[in-house]
Amino acid sequence: MSEPAPIRICLVGASGLTGQALIRACIGRSDVRLQAVARAEVPLPPGARMEVLVAPTDGWRDAIAATRPQVLVCALGTTRAKAGSEAAFRAVDHDLVLAAARAGVEAGARQLILISSTMADASSKTFYLRLKGEVEAAVGRLGYQRVDLIRPGLLRGPRAERRVLERLAQVASPLVDLALNGQYRRYRSVPVDLLARAILGLAHERAAGRFIHEYDAILRAAARLQG
Repeated sequence: MSEPAPIRICLVGASGLTGQALIRACIGRSDVRLQAVARAEVPLPPGARMEVLVAPTDGWRDAIAATRPQVLVCALGTTRAKAGSEAAFRAVDHDLVLAAARAGVEAGARQLILISSTMADASSKTFYLRLKGEVEAAVGRLGYQRVDLIRPGLLRGPRAERRVLERLAQVASPLVDLALNGQYRRYRSVPVDLLARAILGLAHERAAGRFIHEYDAILRAAARLQG
């Protein structure tokens, strides 16, 4: 009996912490075929066998279509400091995310996996959390059969860029996590390699609907991944 065809995954946000972890997680797997769309060349870890389609953002629609995705994983994101203004931040974390998600469903993807943020809320008074909530609401109206919204707390893992305060938070997070119990478990930090396994676990799900994954759900999704 022949093995099922691998799931075709298109990744946007391949150069970031989550994107790099997902690339590592796919090395040696035969059940998924990962491709990426990016604005520039993406560093690939040893053993990675994947195609990266490089195009300016106004060409992403065609590039995403060329991957023939079944699943679109959106790990796009910047920081307010790096963007330089709220408008520039919104252009990436809202406008570009929605454009990529729209291109995915137009290309025939059945599922969107979006890396959001804990406490995302379209009615929040905090700009960052409000924007994340607005994006979550908007992608739910695009027509995907399944939408998985992943809301991790602080992500732990190696970043190419230096973020001193975030690095200090990563060092302290294992101790802080011990104090986060009950309703506060959702704020626990998440190792980025575990998050990548959760993404792959969710890519194998078939049930339709809109699903929100916080700390415990992320752990369950990662545990369901075989191999």
